Amino acid sequence: MKRRINVALSRATGRTLRTPGRAPGRGDRLLVAPVFVLCSVRSGSTLLRVLLDSHSRLCAPHELHLRDQRVKLRKEYARRALADVGLDERRLQYLLWDRVLHRELAASGKEVLVNKTPSDVFIADRIRECWPDARFIFLLRHPLAIARSRHTARPGDSDARNLEMVLRYCDAIEAARAAHDGLTVRYEDLTAHPKRETRRVCEYLGVEWEPQMLDYGRFEHGRMRPGLGDWSENIKSGRVQAPKPLPAPEEVPEELRALAGAWGYLPAAAPAGTP
Repeated sequence: MKRRINVALSRATGRTLRTPGRAPGRGDRLLVAPVFVLCSVRSGSTLLRVLLDSHSRLCAPHELHLRDQRVKLRKEYARRALADVGLDERRLQYLLWDRVLHRELAASGKEVLVNKTPSDVFIADRIRECWPDARFIFLLRHPLAIARSRHTARPGDSDARNLEMVLRYCDAIEAARAAHDGLTVRYEDLTAHPKRETRRVCEYLGVEWEPQMLDYGRFEHGRMRPGLGDWSENIKSGRVQAPKPLPAPEEVPEELRALAGAWGYLPAAAPAGTP
């Protein structure tokens, strides 16, 4: 009887009525097919961000740290009330994520949201749970180059701590690549061939490539400071800098060799018994 009444009211009002315990509907997500750059720290992600943000249809704000945005229900009454409309802390957190990112997109007047925060790589599964239509760009860089760049940014960290952090991020990238589809871009290719690589990204995102993307210094991309992305003079120059030579194979420490090999930065090992 209750279901028949709800159906009748729904037809009369043009709205779908919720029943207790029903999962959130499509209206809970304002963003459509958001894009997430999954990467390590010090991997050139700020460069990719500002290149994409220079596109007339792509909004790529500074780092927004979704992983650290939390929702807490303090009282049991609140939990019960929200459960009755199909919400709990996890779903509320997803509403918050969606609203924060959509706010940036709406303010930009553009169409597609591209989110770039390195710690997103640790919540790739939850991002896909929040937005089943989310798209991923996997940004790779030579692991030793990442370690060297991080050492420059954080000279106070020990070598062991530096390697630990690089492996933590890069292992998470590999896990995300194994679990989800997406487009892989290498930082070295992006800096050596920015036109070609940005064309690849635009094709993946379903937008026309625009030459202005390569002249990102003409556009405002927000403040450049720690916590919001790269703040080096290279990124502030407003143009893509030529890549540095790759580390020589013999320079790569043992801890990074397997990863460097998996990402194509080391020559494949010869099969056992090969002369």
